[in-house]
Amino acid sequence: MVLSRQRGLTLIELLVSILIISLGLLGLAKLQTRMQLSDMESYQRAQALLLLNDMSSRMTANPNNSANYVTGSASPVGAGMTCSTSTATRQQADLADWCNNLQGAAEVGGGNVKAGAMLGGRGCVESLGSGQYLITVAWQGMSPISAPPTSVACGSGQYNGGGTSDCKDDLCRRVVTTIVRVATL
Repeated sequence: MVLSRQRGLTLIELLVSILIISLGLLGLAKLQTRMQLSDMESYQRAQALLLLNDMSSRMTANPNNSANYVTGSASPVGAGMTCSTSTATRQQADLADWCNNLQGAAEVGGGNVKAGAMLGGRGCVESLGSGQYLITVAWQGMSPISAPPTSVACGSGQYNGGGTSDCKDDLCRRVVTTIVRVATL
């Protein structure tokens, strides 16, 4: 009886190994892509919260004129708007700064392109009555998830993609809101 010793790998074993390694590498590439999208979503939310807090602080610092900050949900400031240059009053200067910051003025790229905030950032200040104001920042998300509540109208319908886009019915619209209560002095 002669015992034969196996030497090396057969071609089939080698091909199966290459297939398994290839599938693993494709999985890692997909994971990396998802992590980058998640990182961008997180960055945009952090920027939106900073800008939301900024306007909230500006309004509480100027309580006697808080009603003059109201933009309404139909006429937000930010992306696609021409920011006011009027600084005649404190609230006009504050809204102009907020508009520029929503457009990304904090970081300017080549050719004076504003790139420091969220994609398509818009901000709204709405009066709720009795010295209460709803401040909202809306922006374009990276992928569709779920639409914000219909009670938050700021930027509604502004972030729907074209014909084959998955961004339909506000599924890519992201919003953060806060209510500011200003005491009457």
